[in-house]
Amino acid sequence: MSDQPFWADEGFSGRPRRVTGGIQINSTRGSVARTWWSARFIAVLEGLGVGGRLARGKSYARAGQIVSLSLDAGAVVALVQGSRPTPYKVRIGVPTWGKEEWGRAEQALADDAWYAATLLAGGMPPEIEELFAGLGLTLFPAEPRDLSMDCTCPDFAVPCKHLAAVFYVLAERFDADPFEVLALRGRDREALLANLRTRRGVPSAAAELAAPGEGTPPLAHTLDRFFAAGPALADAGRLAPALTSPGALLDQVPELPIEVRGHRVTDLLRVAYHELHGYPED
Repeated sequence: MSDQPFWADEGFSGRPRRVTGGIQINSTRGSVARTWWSARFIAVLEGLGVGGRLARGKSYARAGQIVSLSLDAGAVVALVQGSRPTPYKVRIGVPTWGKEEWGRAEQALADDAWYAATLLAGGMPPEIEELFAGLGLTLFPAEPRDLSMDCTCPDFAVPCKHLAAVFYVLAERFDADPFEVLALRGRDREALLANLRTRRGVPSAAAELAAPGEGTPPLAHTLDRFFAAGPALADAGRLAPALTSPGALLDQVPELPIEVRGHRVTDLLRVAYHELHGYPED
């Protein structure tokens, strides 16, 4: 092992190497979080003692130093380019909920039409944390042991700026897709929504197409005749004239106090209305 500090090692220049096409946050100043769940994520990190060091990675996140990032049940893995040639590997771990825990959570969500409708519409109900808490579950890490962090860089601080940069990228990803918060706990969007529909007895569109009702041909077999114009539309050369005279509207308008070449404006408009609608002049 070298007796020199890490910043004196060969290849360490102090400035990160630029990344082409790296993942970066859109926020250029101020707060990164734009939604309540993303702001709550940052607040939780601050409450766990992580927030004080998050700012170290903001410049990395804004510069696009994250080479890659993947989120799966229980873990976020990323490569972050620092000043050395080889990117550092970052891993953030969160405990997942088991089958029994998710069963209780999904049933509670399905039993309340408000939660189910909001989730099925792609949103995240603000009260969902309280619902989970009533079941003994925490949506976000509740204590330091619920959040594991690791980076292959030589920095002894936790989180280092590479971990901090990934937290900022996660916050913006949560802004764009709140279901990624739930995916960390072990249930992705497709599985969760499918389970909610099943528990509420709502068939999915795919199920409807795969198993149409008795005597109903599959939609794919009826596309050529799904819509056909009726005889009135097929034979009509133009739309039938309205039953109300197009000049009726002008009868409700106060007379304008101007004339055009000696003619009242409403009289000129009345002729134009009749021409447009195919009526003979009165």
